[in-house]
Amino acid sequence: MISNSKICLIGSGPMAVDYAQVLKKLNKSFKVIGRGKKSSKIFTKITNCKVQIGGIKKYLNTNPTPKIAIVAVGVEQLFNVARTLINAGTKKILLEKPGALNFKQIQELNLIANKNKTKIYIAYNRRFFQSVIKIKRIIDKDGGLMSINFEFTEMSNLIKNLSTGKDVKKNWLIANSSHVIDLAFYLSGKPKNWKYWSKGRLDWHPSSSCFGGSGITEKGVIFNYFANWQAPGRWGLELMTKKNRLILRPMEKLQMINSKTKDLKHVKINDNLDKKFKPGLFLQTKNFLEDKISHLCTLSEQVINIEIFSKIAGYK
Repeated sequence: MISNSKICLIGSGPMAVDYAQVLKKLNKSFKVIGRGKKSSKIFTKITNCKVQIGGIKKYLNTNPTPKIAIVAVGVEQLFNVARTLINAGTKKILLEKPGALNFKQIQELNLIANKNKTKIYIAYNRRFFQSVIKIKRIIDKDGGLMSINFEFTEMSNLIKNLSTGKDVKKNWLIANSSHVIDLAFYLSGKPKNWKYWSKGRLDWHPSSSCFGGSGITEKGVIFNYFANWQAPGRWGLELMTKKNRLILRPMEKLQMINSKTKDLKHVKINDNLDKKFKPGLFLQTKNFLEDKISHLCTLSEQVINIEIFSKIAGYK
């Protein structure tokens, strides 16, 4: 039996807290399903929302299948929780990024979702940053994007000591760096004709540690990227139009160099929502609930994305 009256928020960690704050602001009724007592207590203390503990499978044993679910569990649990919901009959899911750990998992999830006619969207909230929305307006005004470069260097010295599971770390480019790569190709189009290289290794990421690539996208945009996880660096994107160089570094802020003045300046953006809530999350969740899906990452798109991410990382 499917309940039409409730949204289920799956998870009770920090990301679930962020979603709960957005759902409350949107005046949405929702149930929270968590696993552990410790995280659930912290969740309730922060949000004043009760948590049904024991996980999604235990919940489904005695409760109606949720019609709508927002899945905000740890990366290693995303695939299993989404698969459970699909098989139970949930028809609309917002699944935290990256949706699965590898290409095999995301491909299987897509097959199951298509078979059951379940709509799944991957929650890349950076697509909804106010800085990104502003960039898109400038690009349109300038006549389109010509080229883009981006960097997704990670802080290896910090990541190696995280308590995150080994499988997540081994697929770190998909699990974490994909935040940047998704945004770059969301703005410029998917790679069409390109070359990519990776080399090196880390104890926690044996596939590679240094990355580079370039090519042209399906929209005719020239792109290049690099990252070196053994050297200092930070995430960032630079986008070039005929009139402006647009810089996201950090990605919540927008800087611009105009072709006439040549001066670097900060661009004012209305970022109240990104300050009040986790950046991008309010608009992303609102669009999902209102079926405004044009800027959301679909599950079928993520199958293509993870194949691209795997090439970049040198995953077999």
